[in-house]
Amino acid sequence: MARGSKYYIALENEYGAHNYHPIPVVISKAKGVWVWDPEGRKYLDCLASYSAVNQGHRHPKIIKALRDQANKVTLTSRAFHNDMLGPFLKKLTKVTQLEMALPMNTGAEAVETAVKIARKWGYEKKGVPKNKAQIIVCRDNFHGRTTTIVSFATDPVTRVGFGPFTPGFKVIPYNDIDALENAITDNTVGFLVEPIQAEAGVKVPSEGYMRAAGDVCRQHNVLFMLDEIQTGCCRTGKMFAWMHENAKPDVIMVGKALGGGVVPVSAAVSSRDIMSVIGPGEHGSTFGGNPLACAVGMASLDVLIEEKLDKRAEKLGRRFREGLHKIKTNKVKEIRGVGLLNAIEIKKSAGDARKYTERLKELGVLAKDTHGQTIRFAPPLVIEERELDWMLGAIEKVLA
Repeated sequence: MARGSKYYIALENEYGAHNYHPIPVVISKAKGVWVWDPEGRKYLDCLASYSAVNQGHRHPKIIKALRDQANKVTLTSRAFHNDMLGPFLKKLTKVTQLEMALPMNTGAEAVETAVKIARKWGYEKKGVPKNKAQIIVCRDNFHGRTTTIVSFATDPVTRVGFGPFTPGFKVIPYNDIDALENAITDNTVGFLVEPIQAEAGVKVPSEGYMRAAGDVCRQHNVLFMLDEIQTGCCRTGKMFAWMHENAKPDVIMVGKALGGGVVPVSAAVSSRDIMSVIGPGEHGSTFGGNPLACAVGMASLDVLIEEKLDKRAEKLGRRFREGLHKIKTNKVKEIRGVGLLNAIEIKKSAGDARKYTERLKELGVLAKDTHGQTIRFAPPLVIEERELDWMLGAIEKVLA
């Protein structure tokens, strides 16, 4: 007997921890930018699994790479070499314009890896006293949900109730170069920052901020560490957001769309000199660098490059924001975005964003509210102009 959406929602609510508050829709099939529920209703995916499906759902090239590799070998662990890891890391380092990568699985793991690299670098290369290394982060950051990462989060929802917290982090305002300069001490080993604060509501910094932050870090012998897990892989109109200002990092974290929406693939990428501080047994992962993930990762990067999804994101993102600005409404406080990472902030007088996302769902558009008043729009980068315009029409209906 066919089961409906209500059945699956009830089942999940009964047996699953309530650590999410999903839009009330069940996705049972997906292709490209479209998803379907068990009843056959069709929706435009405007979240792309938090930018993990930049290439579109079930891209044929990525699925082929998955199937071909699954028929050979899927997991070896790093106790042995495999014939996919080297080619994948070579491609990844070329794309990031760095030299060595440490492969992991999830974005949070990549951030944890970068934190460990920065601390070890601080002790071995910079000469910071033992256990005194400090990393500067920004208010309203989102880098994951592990115990260490929530220790330097400022959102009480992700933080409260999970102490005691890991020391070694200093929080400063985002988009404030003077605050960064003033926060640096002899024990500072890194500045960990998102080029755009996506989870905080697509907060875009002032022009020149990233470049200036990198310059300050270099002046003080501090690692410039960019979390591009959500902003990377062509999402903002460049392969990585740092490329908008040529603000090349010392350490970059990548993930999400690196796995093409198929398997979790992530990495911390850096220079040979910085990465040399990690020796055998000091860090690792059973699944990190597995052949299946490497095959998928290579195919995912190939799709981004071959289909010029950076150029597509830049062009369609501009069209999307122009369309939003044309909507006649008194409910919008601000429109923000770069490439196809965009947000509408709703005025508090117009109610919270959740009710607008639920109305959009009824019109066939799946977006997600964040931080009360903000709706985030991040469709797969393969979206067509006509599909983008159709989405704008639905947004206009709920805001008019």
